[in-house]
Amino acid sequence: MFFIDTLDIAGLGNRSYLAGGERAALVVDPPRDIDQVIAVAARRGVRIAYVAETHVHNDYVTGGLELARVTGAAYLVPAGARVSYERVAVRDGDRVEVDGDAGLVLRALATPGHTPHHTAYVLEENGTAVAVFTGGSLLTGTVGRPDLVEPRLTERLAREQYASAHRLAGELPDETAVLPTHGFGSFCSSGRADGEVSTIGAEKVSNEVLLRDVDTFVAELLAGLDDVPAYYTHMGPANASGPAPVDLTPPAVADAEEIAARLAAGEWVIDLRNRVAFAEGHVAGSLNFEAEGQLATYLAWLIPWGKPVTLLAASPAQLASAQRELVRVGIDRPAAAATGEPEGWATDGLVSFPRATFADLAARSEVHSGDPVDLDVDVAPRPTPHPVVLDVRRDSERAAAFIDGSLHIPLHTLPRRLHEVPEGQVWVHCAGGMRAAIAASLLHAVGREVVAIDDGFDAAGRAGLVVRTHPRDEDAEQVAPATRTHG
Repeated sequence: MFFIDTLDIAGLGNRSYLAGGERAALVVDPPRDIDQVIAVAARRGVRIAYVAETHVHNDYVTGGLELARVTGAAYLVPAGARVSYERVAVRDGDRVEVDGDAGLVLRALATPGHTPHHTAYVLEENGTAVAVFTGGSLLTGTVGRPDLVEPRLTERLAREQYASAHRLAGELPDETAVLPTHGFGSFCSSGRADGEVSTIGAEKVSNEVLLRDVDTFVAELLAGLDDVPAYYTHMGPANASGPAPVDLTPPAVADAEEIAARLAAGEWVIDLRNRVAFAEGHVAGSLNFEAEGQLATYLAWLIPWGKPVTLLAASPAQLASAQRELVRVGIDRPAAAATGEPEGWATDGLVSFPRATFADLAARSEVHSGDPVDLDVDVAPRPTPHPVVLDVRRDSERAAAFIDGSLHIPLHTLPRRLHEVPEGQVWVHCAGGMRAAIAASLLHAVGREVVAIDDGFDAAGRAGLVVRTHPRDEDAEQVAPATRTHG
């Protein structure tokens, strides 16, 4: 008998796996905080005999090297990966015995595309393929993106990704479980993947890479590639050189005076509380990255790399969870931290800004057209008839639909483009509210008057705002009432 335990790394949209028999097991693509992996193995009562990397990761810092060192496991890394530490170099067709009593063998299968050296691992039980750890090659309903290594290699890698997916589908039984590392919200995925366990047979009838010819697939894949988080630039080199062990002990405690001094020095002070609490009262100059959102992805994406970070959390548990997320993307140690009530973090009291819905935005436009409207948010009338409406979604989201007259600055570019936001009150929106809260905090920190729209984008049209679709749809209006907003 064998088992496979899935370790979800929800904040990054990734997964790791512990698989084995009654005595020994292997770990595939472990996260940097290896204590959770060791705990799962301990509950299983198994020895970690192998740690396997499918590739040198570009989206997070691996815990593989440290896990192998701590447990004494053999560290399997594709032979083509350029790394500066000792490992077992794995080549196509190599086999290792995971648990002899259980008849478990791991077989390497070269699957270039996500990276040139990418390798999948087939878990065989008594000679039958029962699962394949596909890493960033064949994902659930999609494939890993091919553009993270070198722009000049992207099309070649896209074609190799196609060939690798077809190799997996052609060589493995339909019943083989497909277990990818990426795809559950990860930006390493070229499309959206769900969280269900899939099989080779299921992918054959649902995955576009297995249903289209190579030229069509490659053209559509390249056309659909989204923005790449800036911090990815640092992940590959960190993994190739060998990440250091992590330190998850609590940071030094900062009082209000120290927080003020760090802000004055230009450091980033991050408030981890939910966006509702932040909007109601926060330290002037602090930024809101919700601990329950995609904290690691967006903070690592936006912050100037290496800038000191101070974390403000509602509780020690929230702080500890945030530290764990951040070490996974190379933000190793906060400079300082504080927990508890926000009143204790500020020397001169707290500041706030209003939140609103798209219906409030529509009503706001009507107010300045001469119609009296009772707003639900405390926003004083402005001398100009229309507020600035700032859309901070990504280009791909904007291409599908946008509010007529809105200004578009994707969130990940906003820190360096704050000067492009026109004067006046700024109503910020995204697709659901989390990114709008980040953007509103960035603007508020530099003294701008902001309103954070905490609402789903699908409510914009229903609220009476003009929502236009992509020009390829002839710029047709999704909803066409009289109300308009202008940026």
